[in-house]
Amino acid sequence: MQVDPIIAVKNVLASAEWYQNLLGCENKHGDSKEFAVLTSGDEILLCLHRWGAHEHPTMVDAAVAPGNGLILYFRVDNLEYIRKRADELCLKIQEEVHVNTNSTKKEFSLYDHDGYYITITEFHTFKG
Repeated sequence: MQVDPIIAVKNVLASAEWYQNLLGCENKHGDSKEFAVLTSGDEILLCLHRWGAHEHPTMVDAAVAPGNGLILYFRVDNLEYIRKRADELCLKIQEEVHVNTNSTKKEFSLYDHDGYYITITEFHTFKG
């Protein structure tokens, strides 16, 4: 089983570019203004869906605060590089690199192009 998270965004192409610039992922859905599939290798990281397109019930009202109760949590093998990219892209960091006491891995957090809260952490597996 696998989940492919889809978030609503104002401008699919601009949001896709934001993630591609920061994470180095690819948009496998072309230049669609309504939907993007962001991948790393063969894995889907995130899908972007334009607010109001296709009338999905949770993606109709763009005035709703994006991501309330949601953290997009990316486990990466190049945390230092991505943190450097964030500086090069002049992104505002919400929480600087620190060790998460639960995972014991380094992480940092920021808001994306559309106001979703994202955390970038060192790659790790969950041991339950």
